[in-house]
Amino acid sequence: MNETENIFLSLINQHKAIIHKVSKMYMIDAEQQRDLFQEIVMQLWKAYPTFKGNSKFSTWMYRVALNTALVYFKKDHRKVDKTPLNENIDVIDTDDSEAKEERLAYLYKAVQELNAVEKALIFLFLENQSHREIALNLGISEVNARVKLNRTKEKLQFIIKKNGYEF
Repeated sequence: MNETENIFLSLINQHKAIIHKVSKMYMIDAEQQRDLFQEIVMQLWKAYPTFKGNSKFSTWMYRVALNTALVYFKKDHRKVDKTPLNENIDVIDTDDSEAKEERLAYLYKAVQELNAVEKALIFLFLENQSHREIALNLGISEVNARVKLNRTKEKLQFIIKKNGYEF
């Protein structure tokens, strides 16, 4: 392995949680999540020569990961899994609290009802991105990011209430 590959792999290892979260946000099935994870890593490697360091690696990675997920989601037209909530849901992020894990699973299940852009907005919001950072990552204005995020949060709250998984 050359130095560029080693640096890239080190950066991916440091920030792989981003890829896991994006994969989980866009795909509910564990196998589809793994496929999307691999696709994101491949696209990151292809785009790595264009990373100039003008922003943090994680910021650049968010943008590539979300764009890849959006294209992958649209291209494959994955259908939303309509399995009942009482079935086991494979959660990638683990936590020592069962209640927190259950709430997280409900959140991911509810997010599956959002469209691809809304999923990106919620993902970036959950990653504590500012409205400005969300706008930069999605290529929209800050005002548009703020409005869309508020509407998406309201929609997500409605979905959670409608499906009876309020926490």
